[in-house]
Amino acid sequence: MERTRHGWMDSPTGQWLPGARADCRWRTELAAPAAAISLLLAAAAWWLASGVEALTPAAHRAAFVVVLAAGLWVSEAISAFAVGILILGLQVVLLGDLWGESGSGSTSWESIVAVLGHPLIWLFLGGFVLAAGMSQSGADRWWARQLIGRMGNRPSAVLLGVMVTTFLLSCLMSNTATVAMMLAILAPLLAAFPRGDRYATGLALGLAVAANLGGMGSLIGTPPNAIAVGNLSQLDDGLAISFVGWIGLGFPVGAGLLLFGWRWIAWRYPSTRTSLPMEVVFGEPLAQGGGAAERRQRLIRLWFVQLTLAVTVGLWLTQPWHGTPTAAIALLPIVLLTASGTLDSKSMRGLSYDLLFLLAGGLALGEMLTDTGLSAWLVAQVEWLPWSPLAMIGLLSLLTVLLSNLMSNTATATILIPVGISLVPEQAQLAAMSIALCSSTAMCLPVATPTNALVYGSGRVATQEFLLIGLLMGLVAPWFIILWLSWWL
Repeated sequence: MERTRHGWMDSPTGQWLPGARADCRWRTELAAPAAAISLLLAAAAWWLASGVEALTPAAHRAAFVVVLAAGLWVSEAISAFAVGILILGLQVVLLGDLWGESGSGSTSWESIVAVLGHPLIWLFLGGFVLAAGMSQSGADRWWARQLIGRMGNRPSAVLLGVMVTTFLLSCLMSNTATVAMMLAILAPLLAAFPRGDRYATGLALGLAVAANLGGMGSLIGTPPNAIAVGNLSQLDDGLAISFVGWIGLGFPVGAGLLLFGWRWIAWRYPSTRTSLPMEVVFGEPLAQGGGAAERRQRLIRLWFVQLTLAVTVGLWLTQPWHGTPTAAIALLPIVLLTASGTLDSKSMRGLSYDLLFLLAGGLALGEMLTDTGLSAWLVAQVEWLPWSPLAMIGLLSLLTVLLSNLMSNTATATILIPVGISLVPEQAQLAAMSIALCSSTAMCLPVATPTNALVYGSGRVATQEFLLIGLLMGLVAPWFIILWLSWWL
């Protein structure tokens, strides 16, 4: 689901990717200076804000928190999720009414930490549990083989099948886990091509592109989507977007860009073969090994997870009819997969809780900007710019693509979405969704996303290949996204 932006981080198997150790050492050496500079800039922001009569003391402290968080995210002095936790801690200390000084513009500290129980947090936790259940039972591999197997053995059709499968799974699962699983499935096929073969390069590159774009497809596809919905839900105009509403707007955009990427990759990386040996991909039975009782147990677990997935997604898609809150539906897989023993305590400990803290910090930051009046003041400072709302959204979208290539896409969305909503309140939905969707199109560097890093680690894709497709997507996607959303919103 989320793309945690640590290009130097190890893969889900625990193995370091090429060049990761040197990059990690470089980042470790610069972490302390970067953190010190971020702290100095934040202190300067507090001092400058204190000289503005229109801002309250709470807004002065909020400026400190915002600048410090932005500096730490950009420099990656500490992990992105740690910044999310730091945001909550600073808000409690600086803005929480710990000593009964409510007159200073502080709010109750309980209301600050209550963001950890935000419905979107539970929605994402439900998505994580579903993804873990699919991985534990083999349902993800079953679906991958089913989808790819229906595309035949023509090279361009196989590429499309691989990209569509990766895209669809990334709508529900972690993009990183999806790519790791797809690389394992396709390893025998890739091994049939020599190093440097252009089609094999295109096939591996297609995995990264499809996984990155897959985050657009659903509300749980990537945390920036939830950041957008969370900020919109705080407005008084009732602009919150439902699970079905997001699919109706985001899925077609992602699918359109996926087809564009497929056609470009198929053209640039053609195969010299007319058919591919697809039997090497489907030759391994899913329920192999062990005795009859063990195989039967695995099949039961597989179909139980399949049924849980079908019921959960079905309830999400029909939410406008039965009215059950989307986050409440997310409790269904959490209860079923844990109570049935499908997921044990070890599996639950392995969930991406760090992303939940990152998401909570992002939601808290957006709420702080609004409640303290800092966002309204910032908007007042740029109202003189002779830019139309659409031009402002276009600028923010391009800035999102740029920053998301250099830092966490969730951190980028956390910073820019509240700004976008404040700058163009009359087009709040368009601004929030454009920024969130554009954050999924950043793929210029091997270390831009963990999915890119995994594909790069396979040795099939060079740095310049990422740069080329990344620049193409970065130039085309924002305008396609804005035009599509402008048409329907």
